[in-house]
Amino acid sequence: MKAAFCGNDNASAYDISAGVLKNVCFVDALNLVPHVFLLFITFPILFIGWGSQSSKVQIHHNTWLHFPGHNLRWILTFTLLFVHVCEIAEGIVSDANMKSRHLHLFLPAMMGFVAATTAIVYYHNIETSNFPKLLLALFLYWIMAFVTKTIKLVRYCEDGVTFSQLRFCITGIMVILYGLLMAVEINVIRVRRYVFFMNPQKVKPPEDLQDLGVRFLQPFVNLLSKATYWWMNTLIISAHKKPIDLKAIGKLPIAMRALTNYVCLKEAYEEQKKKVANQPNKIPSIWLAMYRAFGRPILLSSTFRYLADLLGFAGPLCISGIVESLQNRTDTTGKSNETSTSYLSSQDFLKNAYVLAVLLFLALILQRTFLQASYYVTIETGINLRGALLAMIYNKILRLSTSNLSMGEMTLGQINNLVAIETNQLMWFLFLCPNLWAMPVQIIMGVILLYNLLRVSALVGAAVIVLLAPIQYFIATKLAEAQKSTLDYSTERLKKTNEILKGIKLLKLYAWEHIFCTSVEETRTKELISLKTFALYTSLSIFMNAAIPIAAVLATFVTYEYQNEATLQPYQAFASLSLFHILVTPLFLLSTVVRFAVKAVISVQKLNEFLISDEIGDDSWRSAESSLTYESCKKHTGLHTKAINRKQPLRHQLDSYEQPPRRQPRPFETDDIAIKVTNGYFSWGSGLATLSNINIRIPTGQMTMIVGQVGCGKSSLLLAILGEMQTLEGKVLWNNRNRYSVAYAAQKPWLLNATVEENIIFGSPFNKQRYKAVTDACSLQPDIDLLPFGDQTEIGERGINLSGGQRQRICVARALYQNTNIVFLDDPFSALDIHLSDHLMQEGILKFLQEDKRTLILVTHKLQYLPHADWIIAMKDGYVLREGTLKDIQTKDVELYEHWKTLMNRQDQELEKDMETDQTTLERKTLRRAMYPRESKAQLEDEDEEEEEEEDDDDNMSTVMRLRTKMPWRTCWRYLTSGGFFLLFLMIFSKLLKHSVIVAIDYWLARWTSMENKTGDSIERNRENKSHHVAVFSTLCGAGIVLCLVTSLTVEWMGLTAAKNLHHNLLNKIILGPIRFFDTTPLGLILNRFSADTNIIDQHIPPTLESLTRSTLLCLSAIGMISYATPWFLVALVPLGVAFYFIQKYFRVASKDLQELDDSTQLPLLCHFSETAEGLTTIRAFRHEARFKQHMLELTDTNNIAYLFLSAANRWLEVRTDYLGACIVLTAAVTSITYEPDSGVLGLGLLYALTITNYLNWVVRNLADLEVQMGAVKKVNSFLTMESENYEGTMDPSQVPKDWPQEGEIKIEDLCVRYENNLKPVLKHVKAYIKPGQKVGICGRTGSGKSSLSLAFFRMVDIFDGKIVIDGIDICKLPLHTLRSRLSIILQDPILFSGSIRFNLDPECKCTDDRLWEALEIAQLKNMVKSLPGGLDAVVTEGGENFSVGQRQLFCLARAFVRKSSILIMDEATASIDMATENILQKVVMTAFVDRTVVTIAHRVHTILTADLVIVMKRGNILENDTPENLLSQEDGIFASFVRADM
Repeated sequence: MKAAFCGNDNASAYDISAGVLKNVCFVDALNLVPHVFLLFITFPILFIGWGSQSSKVQIHHNTWLHFPGHNLRWILTFTLLFVHVCEIAEGIVSDANMKSRHLHLFLPAMMGFVAATTAIVYYHNIETSNFPKLLLALFLYWIMAFVTKTIKLVRYCEDGVTFSQLRFCITGIMVILYGLLMAVEINVIRVRRYVFFMNPQKVKPPEDLQDLGVRFLQPFVNLLSKATYWWMNTLIISAHKKPIDLKAIGKLPIAMRALTNYVCLKEAYEEQKKKVANQPNKIPSIWLAMYRAFGRPILLSSTFRYLADLLGFAGPLCISGIVESLQNRTDTTGKSNETSTSYLSSQDFLKNAYVLAVLLFLALILQRTFLQASYYVTIETGINLRGALLAMIYNKILRLSTSNLSMGEMTLGQINNLVAIETNQLMWFLFLCPNLWAMPVQIIMGVILLYNLLRVSALVGAAVIVLLAPIQYFIATKLAEAQKSTLDYSTERLKKTNEILKGIKLLKLYAWEHIFCTSVEETRTKELISLKTFALYTSLSIFMNAAIPIAAVLATFVTYEYQNEATLQPYQAFASLSLFHILVTPLFLLSTVVRFAVKAVISVQKLNEFLISDEIGDDSWRSAESSLTYESCKKHTGLHTKAINRKQPLRHQLDSYEQPPRRQPRPFETDDIAIKVTNGYFSWGSGLATLSNINIRIPTGQMTMIVGQVGCGKSSLLLAILGEMQTLEGKVLWNNRNRYSVAYAAQKPWLLNATVEENIIFGSPFNKQRYKAVTDACSLQPDIDLLPFGDQTEIGERGINLSGGQRQRICVARALYQNTNIVFLDDPFSALDIHLSDHLMQEGILKFLQEDKRTLILVTHKLQYLPHADWIIAMKDGYVLREGTLKDIQTKDVELYEHWKTLMNRQDQELEKDMETDQTTLERKTLRRAMYPRESKAQLEDEDEEEEEEEDDDDNMSTVMRLRTKMPWRTCWRYLTSGGFFLLFLMIFSKLLKHSVIVAIDYWLARWTSMENKTGDSIERNRENKSHHVAVFSTLCGAGIVLCLVTSLTVEWMGLTAAKNLHHNLLNKIILGPIRFFDTTPLGLILNRFSADTNIIDQHIPPTLESLTRSTLLCLSAIGMISYATPWFLVALVPLGVAFYFIQKYFRVASKDLQELDDSTQLPLLCHFSETAEGLTTIRAFRHEARFKQHMLELTDTNNIAYLFLSAANRWLEVRTDYLGACIVLTAAVTSITYEPDSGVLGLGLLYALTITNYLNWVVRNLADLEVQMGAVKKVNSFLTMESENYEGTMDPSQVPKDWPQEGEIKIEDLCVRYENNLKPVLKHVKAYIKPGQKVGICGRTGSGKSSLSLAFFRMVDIFDGKIVIDGIDICKLPLHTLRSRLSIILQDPILFSGSIRFNLDPECKCTDDRLWEALEIAQLKNMVKSLPGGLDAVVTEGGENFSVGQRQLFCLARAFVRKSSILIMDEATASIDMATENILQKVVMTAFVDRTVVTIAHRVHTILTADLVIVMKRGNILENDTPENLLSQEDGIFASFVRADM
């Protein structure tokens, strides 16, 4: 068949006698002209690349879209392209009906397609490089195209072609589109005035694009890039070269920042407040406020969602059309030839299978694009809402009345929940919101289409689905319950684990590990039981998901067979199958959405309660937000864009939003009074006055002391002056200069999670001299020197824990450092020992503050400082007892003065005792002990690198990158095998079987429908066939349903077993680990393995694994099925497979980084909230609200940008995998139409191709999730490789005498000890002999090896040479448990466990009550314990916090006595207790332990002066070993010098 432009089967084709325009072929040729013109003009311009001489405005992204009508133009161009495709298709189909090729039918349309594509590319380049003059070319093109198309349309009208012909409709639509595009172009000229006008309009890019820090470009790129997330490519590909960090993702665009959204929501909420202002019992509605502020994007998203759902139905309709047309093609072969100018009607056009295939492809692409757009818009809105809510909650926290927090109406826990849980619930509800109204439409449409295909029997299937949906909801509620109970148990388990880890040294020394280990295991068993119910319900839910469609299909087809005479056609079968798949999804989501809706309602109630709770009183100076603020907001023109002024830092603007002009406090007559309270009655919100009749004045520039008994209202008075209490009557008057200049140190020290330096500076400028003076005054320098990074060390909850005294000194330093007129110090000496108090008083207060002439108000119990005070206020029971100088009081109130004197004497005696117990050195020692494992840092870093050791040790980029892209297969294998091989095999087998059965069901359906059409047998035969088919079909469906249940159960079961084994191994490994491990590994790190990582292994990995295997197998079975239908499909599969591989490879790396960023930015945000709530009084006293708000907004934005990028990356992946899926559908359809397989098999292939689109992205997302979650398994495994202590001895436990050691004789022979075999020895060749019953003291400087020697008795350290022989047995031969259970020790830090007193003394429950009482009596605790409720069964809280340190130490003594061992070791046991307790201890050792050998390791030498033998150590060697008398007689001896120093 030869080709010619007008065809060569018709002579009149080139005849123009009737006039040029009468010839159809000539008109088509005319249509080519504009397209060719455009290509000739634009190609040179595009290729020469004039773009280099870009516009005058310098911006860093070429994403600036600034021509008016931009989006409209893109939409029109896309519509134009679609119409061109229809025109080409129509031309080709018409041409196929001709005798010869007529190029004029489709060539101009093809050129038009190319021209339209060029037009949009050209436009985009001109727009981003800001060169509007070149748009003239496009303008001319639109005019020419419009004219030529109009001529063609007129020509058709003259010929009498009407709307019933497709070609006429297409031409008509094109005329309209070209006309609209012309109008858009004219509009650009009108607005920008770039031609025909004298002065073109100057434009500037939006601020976000001028700011190089904004990297989130979604709002600024063109439509195509918006829809496909093309702008993300650079970020996702760069993740391969270097990990994504916060710098790479930049900052949020202005419109998405928390501040912008907060102002929106706040205004909407205030409107609601005004509405209900005069109705006292109504509360403002947050729902309405949220709708006001964020309603529009939600509506937009819902529109997208509706479009996507409706397009979703194109799949089943196209499948049925294709299968039907093929069936008809096989039935009626032979073509009818028609005349040369045949016009197709649209029905004929849509009967063509190829046309349907292309339509299906386009519909899928559009549907997926709309769906992802809908997701993206809701997620962006959800993030904006969360930012606004967080800012609202934070502002409310800053204004909460203190009584609310302290009286427990609003606990910190509740506030944390609001921030962490409630805001997220609302955000999630917003994500799922469009589903609520999209689902009903989807379900109704689906049922209507089904009814059209199958009539009544369709309703049976739909009924099955609808009836089973409530079960889903029931399962979902049960799941939530199970999860809650699991949480309770895991909290309890963590508490126990935490106690074990804190007291691990004691447990090991007493050989009690197993008792405590069992108690954790018991809780874990309970937790596992509730996890089992959780797993059961999860697997049921998965089972329902898989089984309901099978059941529905079974019910429908069986009904159809037995009810209708007509046989089931393949097109009916496969279209309805596909519809059932569409129907099932919304019904499952429904249960989730309903659950989230309920949660959201509860969250909003909680938020409402919080937002209307009491606020702090508006004093005249207090800058609370009043109605003025909102007026000032309205005056900021166009808050969204212009309010953020670059030249002023954000924080000033925040102030201008938040704070009305301050009313001036009343000045008073004299300048020498800083603060004056007249006739003050103050309350803590209960209405009862806590402080009454307060009349005081605070002199300027002097030190005022407030004294009084505990609980008499001293701190309350400070807070009342600061405005934290409710003023019932009276006034607090401030001197003008002072009010905004206050520094305050609270009684309970409050630190930020920041460095030491940031805590002291607290937002003031850094001044080195001043900083040094302050740290010296608070004697912080020695503590800072101990910290690993000096004053740049992070402290606070997430950093290093400091002791009470250290925290208090940092808080005082903060107050001193601030350059303020007034300083309030609330009991700054409470946690300090006497040296520090004196130093602080002299250097800090008397020198530093008085030199600056600052006014100081000091609350204290230390009366010895009264002489320093310029003014004294004595309080009692909430009123002022006396006010004046010390002299005034001495003369006026002699009684009070005498009372103070006796108290001072008593304090002085305590001081003498205190002088001996130097608390600070102790605190520093504990800090040093916490810090000395500098190696722990290294260990932390090694942890993540153990994977690298599996590779070669190249540290260059390529290896690291290779690691980043590799799936952790080895860890996965470890995880799978830890569940046991049997379960693993069972899981794999049942999964494969289930998917084979599901494929078999569909295949059987295909055979059944195609068979019935072919057989022309008798009715009898047909009936047999029918029952045979139905029977096999039902059997397969039944098997499929059963297998669904089996597989979902095995996966969960395997996950549980793996979780159980991993936790069990981890716990045992840790508990049996060497003590050195606990010294070098931070406690938080070990706890993390038990909390976060165990939680991931318990609850997150099994469902991910299930989902991953399911989606992978579904995709594989689909590909197999399509290849079976059309083997040619495999050829097309190769490029698609390659594309898929690269997409998943790049996505996994980027997703992992973004997920880590999201997690790591969430923690600081939550911490900042709880921190603020704890330090409210301090923040408000310093008046730093604005700074904290600013910090909160920054943290929120950082977290939001990470989350936004994460969700954009997910959209990026989904759009790409969806387009790949659409390509698979297209190739499958085209190959199968060309190769014409059996119509049943063809339907099957297409049905499977459609399911692939849904599952491809799940494969990748689950892979990425699994990779992140496997990190937890890897971390747990890294602990499992640790060496345990060697518990087995060479002797059998039965060989050891029952009462060993009876005598208590100790021989130390040539003992060498080290902590680990790669470290230096800490004891070198130590020799000593201790007789039975001797009292031995060991002394020496810190680090001399005293403690190491005591640990050597228990084999807690590595004895690599020499031996210790006790009662004739070498301890290295004994089993560890036996050895440790026969000796006793009292440690320096007294450790008690939560439980009863009985449990603390005797966890093994071996002793009688009499024995326990005897022990308590010896330790002088009997009376105290008797007075407690429950006696021996009285409760001990965690860490023994309900007893004082001294009492705890005595309990430890009683514990040692209960164990009747003939050897007792006391390791610096008296270091942390007061004199009285120490005397008791000494006495007990001398009397109760008369016949036992006691080895005392002394911190202070005077405690061992009465010993029988003294050993002096230095650097791991024994220097002196003799009786104390002999050693003291050697004047130049070390012991003698120690004693002199200690006197």
